[in-house]
Amino acid sequence: MMRDPALDVPSAFSAGETPSRLPDAWRFCVGTGRFDLALRRDYQESLALVQREIGFRHIRGHGLLSDGVGVHRPYEYGGRRHVRHVFTYVDQVIDAYLDLGIAPFLELGFMPSGLASGEQTVFWWRGNITPPRDWHEWAALVRATVTHLIDRYGLDQVRTWPIEVWNEPNLKEFWLDADEAAYQRLYEVTVDTIKDVDASLQVGGPAISPGSDDWLVRFADFVAERSLPIDFVSRHAYTSGPAQHVPFGVHQTLAPPSRLLEQFAMPRRQLQGGPLADLPVHITEFNSSYRPDNPIHDTPFNAAYLAPVLATGGDLVDSFSYWTFSDMFEEVGVPTSLFHGGFGLLTHRQVKKPTYHLYAFMARMGEEILARGPDHLVTRDDSGRVTVLAWAPVDVTGGPPVDGHRLRLSVPIGSPSGSPAGSPAGSPAGSAFLLRSSVSEEKGNAWRAWCEMGRPASPRPRQLDALREAAEPVRAHRSLPIEDGRVHLDITLDRHEVTLLEITPVADETPPWAAGQDDRRLLGLDDQGDPR
Repeated sequence: MMRDPALDVPSAFSAGETPSRLPDAWRFCVGTGRFDLALRRDYQESLALVQREIGFRHIRGHGLLSDGVGVHRPYEYGGRRHVRHVFTYVDQVIDAYLDLGIAPFLELGFMPSGLASGEQTVFWWRGNITPPRDWHEWAALVRATVTHLIDRYGLDQVRTWPIEVWNEPNLKEFWLDADEAAYQRLYEVTVDTIKDVDASLQVGGPAISPGSDDWLVRFADFVAERSLPIDFVSRHAYTSGPAQHVPFGVHQTLAPPSRLLEQFAMPRRQLQGGPLADLPVHITEFNSSYRPDNPIHDTPFNAAYLAPVLATGGDLVDSFSYWTFSDMFEEVGVPTSLFHGGFGLLTHRQVKKPTYHLYAFMARMGEEILARGPDHLVTRDDSGRVTVLAWAPVDVTGGPPVDGHRLRLSVPIGSPSGSPAGSPAGSPAGSAFLLRSSVSEEKGNAWRAWCEMGRPASPRPRQLDALREAAEPVRAHRSLPIEDGRVHLDITLDRHEVTLLEITPVADETPPWAAGQDDRRLLGLDDQGDPR
């Protein structure tokens, strides 16, 4: 496929207009497996890797109040029932998060079994999905949790942690009978309790899944009618169809990636003109498939599929949280092999998937948007370094593979003032150094390498080393001429390729005696090939 004629950066930049800024909504939050998995050493090591190379600001997962964390502890004494609130594991997890430079996005759920009104559960680890049997005891649990966090971490810090009430209550799998009235009561009791502790704490919901969007409208009406506080609204976004089950996995159809952006835009469109219209919108889960055992998550297709979403999603919402950072995730049981279709950017043994690199590429981009199109994003940072993220379009219909997607760009090179970095204004521009990093079906594809190995369920150390090496992007570099303050790029993308080009003006420090040297001089020969 050819993109022609060349796409130039808008001339408004040369006229001194302020360029637009790239929102960081894509890195505001990332998802995780259940809360207590963060007690594991390998979990913390994986999160440390993600934070070094990507750097998310918040992390959200289920199960803060589930039995595995052990917060709600009823007991009998003196012939009466009492409840002790225990935060041993909560403290260890949040301490670890903060040490890694990431803060919690708190989700209140699921119901502790000692407070639950029923025995219905979800997931292999049995999160209880029923309302509390005693609303006063639920309020006491919420109050104790929030008060403890403030006492330990300080009010100023906890005020920056969003608090979301439950998860996907519009699905009967996550909230008993998807009882809307019961959820509305849960929200009312919860938000009143939290705001009674401190009115500036951020509380929101309803964290609905795709498919029941009228829930949000009715929730907004309920909140307005009751004059309840609310600081943000939240929902989830996925584009996969019904699960076609195979042993230890599923296959699903996918809608085009534009459908994710449509779901991102839906809350503001639905709430327009109403009392919640100006609230922040958080997409607290998104991915292609909603299943943790769909092999699409392990592939370069997933990275190319999500690239346009990361490039433009921040125009629509305040955050969109990839579900999840790691394959340490046990909703359908302990994974049966290293690659198993898990949500994670990383496998269990810290093998990077192509979508990991999409995020790592985004983390290396500048803040000023110079150009953006259906297959590219061009930015510049304060030093004048230009970055181009480009991706090959994907076909969700399963049609014949398309290789050789071509993209031509002409981008300005230099400092934001317009002069080439390292050169006086008006001086010859010289050259730029280009570093290209790519993942595709052929490059940086550990899933394919694993398949070629025979799909070892538990790879041996040398196999793991090989997979980690295979997972790294393929890198290339070259010198490009700067012509009239611009560099002209002609990019050809492999199937499902996502590539990052980093372009930096060269400040040439080559000494005179080294200029023009060729391989013959390196071998001690003269220009004619004779010994000197």
